Amino acid sequence: MRSLRTGAWLTAERIRVYSWILIVLWTLGLAGVVATSSDYRDAFGRPLGTDFANVWTAGAMALDGHAAAVWEPEAHHAVQLRVFGPGSPFYGWHYPPFFLLVASVLALMPYGLALGVWLAGTIPLYLRALKGIVSDRLATLAAVAFPGVAVTAIHGQNGFLTTALFAGALMQLERRPYVSGVLFGLMAYKPQFGLLVPVALAVSGRWRAFGAASLTVAMLAGISTLAFGMEIWDAFLASTRFTRDVVLEAGALAWEKQQSAFAAVRLWGGTVELAYGAQAAMAVFSAFGVAWLWRGRAAFAVKAAGLVCGALLATPYVLDYDMVIVAPAIAWMAAHGMKHGFLDWEKTVLALAWIAPLVARASALAINFPLGLIVLTALFLLILRRAWMDGPNFR
Repeated sequence: MRSLRTGAWLTAERIRVYSWILIVLWTLGLAGVVATSSDYRDAFGRPLGTDFANVWTAGAMALDGHAAAVWEPEAHHAVQLRVFGPGSPFYGWHYPPFFLLVASVLALMPYGLALGVWLAGTIPLYLRALKGIVSDRLATLAAVAFPGVAVTAIHGQNGFLTTALFAGALMQLERRPYVSGVLFGLMAYKPQFGLLVPVALAVSGRWRAFGAASLTVAMLAGISTLAFGMEIWDAFLASTRFTRDVVLEAGALAWEKQQSAFAAVRLWGGTVELAYGAQAAMAVFSAFGVAWLWRGRAAFAVKAAGLVCGALLATPYVLDYDMVIVAPAIAWMAAHGMKHGFLDWEKTVLALAWIAPLVARASALAINFPLGLIVLTALFLLILRRAWMDGPNFR
């Protein structure tokens, strides 16, 4: 127990060995999926990159002049069936119109090439962002081996881009507030993770970044409208009911995949009303925690880690592949600890947050234990404790 409390068990050699083991396993696993695939479908009949299927097909529909139809489940699924064959699962499109600009560019390429370009373009952005926080070679190895990387890659998801934008915006905030604001604004394609950004910017008086973010969102909206027409907004707004009623409340996305307070209550058999109540409480707690951090004099690394972690807790719509976004929070807290010393339990909780994406879905599926949510909550509490214990010694 003492070793867990102090983190003495987490040696550099263990980090190195476990990281290489996971990297080898990820490489073999992904190679196996590709090797056993046929016509862009894996051995189970799913498109390679699974969720990337909705990105590419949405882009193809937009290029064909049917942009508004990407938010219609039946129309979108019909395209996916034509592309990937009968029996292909449906991968819904729930993004705001901004992301359709990216999807359209990707759809100019064949599916396999587009998936490769997407991952090859966004994974380096993720790694560069983390290297900007901790440039240590061992930390870079751990960033590559982080289970969130493999989970995100196999789903063809956009967590690498979100992580790079979020971390980049925070790293630029002090010296280049306008650049920071632009990066925050670009995050609007995943609006659920930006809920607490205005809170942090407002309470800390970062009005230049706030303004730049707002202007960026407005410009994205204008460009999207010019590219695809006003009807995309009606289609998107109408689709939010499907996202709420079917995907979130009815559990079309299985509860074990989701890592929110809302999903935990539903996983345990609670009602939709109780789930919303729990999520509201978590969102309020996260908002107050972030506001307290950003109004105070905690070290910037602690503030940044708190905002990233709080952003994941505040939304009801967060999946296991979204947990790659927690990587900068782990990196900032590790960097702060290496510079100023670690408090009790910090190393162990950071290690748990690092491994959580590997087992979060399995633990919920096997024993109804929402490990992802519990670890994220523990990390957020640890960050708040660190700010309190550091006291007024940091700015």
